Amino acid sequence: MKIVDLVPQPETIHRAAAQLLVDGFRVFAPEAWPTLAAGLEEIQAFIDEADERICRAALDDNGQLLGWIGGLSQYDGNAFELHPLVVRPDAQGQGIGRALVLDLEAQVVAHGAQTIYLGTDDEAGLTSLAGADLYPNPLEHLMRIENRRQHPFGFYRKLGYTVVGVIPDANGFGRPDIFMAKRVAPPKD
Repeated sequence: MKIVDLVPQPETIHRAAAQLLVDGFRVFAPEAWPTLAAGLEEIQAFIDEADERICRAALDDNGQLLGWIGGLSQYDGNAFELHPLVVRPDAQGQGIGRALVLDLEAQVVAHGAQTIYLGTDDEAGLTSLAGADLYPNPLEHLMRIENRRQHPFGFYRKLGYTVVGVIPDANGFGRPDIFMAKRVAPPKD
């Protein structure tokens, strides 16, 4: 496996990356990229805004796409939003997602940023926050969060990301967005 910039790759890889968004988010966030056209729009945004975004792809030895990750520069370049991360279903559990996240972290540091953050929605009832009325004290619920059915926040926790917040009902009642972050470079003076 090798990790390369996605933007200069051929259109066949771009189409594969777009389809991977559709397939990879079908269960966890079906409205994120419901069609190939929606996935292609996301890829085009990375192409159009390449100077403000990081987009890296994992390719196998035959040049086939295994997964990809994006990073969006935010907060005057001090932080990047990890958005999205997707690995081909038949290649999951082989360290590809981990390698992509670690590569993104190195890219973010090279861009002079200190923090990576992400939102990991629970639209499919995979955590203890799903289906719950998180008001009036969402942080109390967040302190007791449990991963009930392989929600991605468990993957990010293993990589050192910390749960830093939640937006209750972000995707409808009982369907929150869980925010996580990690400092990837020492604080600037």
